[in-house]
Amino acid sequence: MAAPRIWGLWSFCCRGWSRVLPGCRLPGLRSSWPRGPLGARPLSQEKRATETHFGFETVSEEEKGGKVYQVFESVAKKYDMMNDMMSLGIHRIWKDLLLWKMRPFPGTQLLDVAGGTGDIAFRFLNYVQAQHQRKEKRQLRAQQNLSWEEIAKKYQNEEDSLGGSHVMVCDINKEMLKIGKQKAHAQGYKAGLAWVLGDAEELPFDDDKFDVYTIAFGIRNVTHIDRALQEAHRVLKPGGRFLCLEFSQVNNPLVSRLYDVYSFQVIPVLGEVIAGDWKSYQYLVESIRQFPSQEEFKEMIEDAGFQKVTYENLTSGIVAIHSGFKL
Repeated sequence: MAAPRIWGLWSFCCRGWSRVLPGCRLPGLRSSWPRGPLGARPLSQEKRATETHFGFETVSEEEKGGKVYQVFESVAKKYDMMNDMMSLGIHRIWKDLLLWKMRPFPGTQLLDVAGGTGDIAFRFLNYVQAQHQRKEKRQLRAQQNLSWEEIAKKYQNEEDSLGGSHVMVCDINKEMLKIGKQKAHAQGYKAGLAWVLGDAEELPFDDDKFDVYTIAFGIRNVTHIDRALQEAHRVLKPGGRFLCLEFSQVNNPLVSRLYDVYSFQVIPVLGEVIAGDWKSYQYLVESIRQFPSQEEFKEMIEDAGFQKVTYENLTSGIVAIHSGFKL
C-alpha cells in the first residue's frame, strides 16, 4: 500500500465511475459501443466480476460501482460546503491552477468528466470569455478610424461571447449533475455549456471530438482506471490534451503525518456533524491511499497512448496535475 499521501479533507471531491448509466442523446454522442457478432461486445470490453477495493474493503467490481454511486448521491447536497470547510478553500486554488495550466483559447472544446458540480466548467467559461473579450478589445483598438456608432454596433452584434468555446460536463451521478445545473442557473451560466449523464469507462461521445479532457478528483474512484484513460485518449482530437487533478503522494514527512491524523480522526467527524454521513467520508479518506503514486499514474497515462506525459505537485504533493497529449 502506498504511503499516506494527502489531507483526506479534500477527498470527497472525487467521483465513482464504475456503474454504467444511460447517457443523454446530444450531437456527437455515441449510441453504443462497437459490437461483434450477434451484437455482443468483445470480451476485452466486458466488465469481469473480479475483486477490487472500496476504501480499505475488498469488494467485487460490480459491488464497488453501487457503493461509490451511493457515496456521492449521499454527499451531493453538502458537497460544496464540505469542500470549503475541510480544505479551508484551498481546493479552489488547485482548480484555478488546473485552468491556468490548461490555458484554453476561444474555440476550445472541453470535456470535463466527473464534473457534476460544475467547478471546472464554470472556471473554463470565465477564462475563455475573458480571453475573447481581450481579443475583441485589441481588434477595436487597432481600428482607430471607427466611429462610436460603428463600435457600439460591433458590440451589439457580438453574439458569441465565448468565441465558439464549449464545455461538456459528463458525470455518472444524477444528484451531482442536478447540483451542477442548479449552480449554473443561479450563477447565470447558459451559453457554451451542456450536461451529460455518462460513465468515464464508456463515454457516450464520438472519436476525436474534444480539444481538452479534464477530470478533477474523479479518476481514483473509477473501477478500471486504464479503461477510463483509454476512453480519454479516444475522444480527444489528435493534438488534444489530457489533464487530471487528483490527490497523490505527499513528499513531505511532516505533512504526511499531519495528514494521517487529520484525515482519519477529523474528517469523518466533520462529515457526521455537517453532512450527517460518517461512512461516506471515511471511505473517501481511505480511497486516497489506494490511488497510484505520481510516477505510477504517469506510467498508466503513457500506457493509454498519451505522449509528453508530465506531472506537477501542488502543496507538497497533496495533489498533482498530470498532463499528456494525444499525438
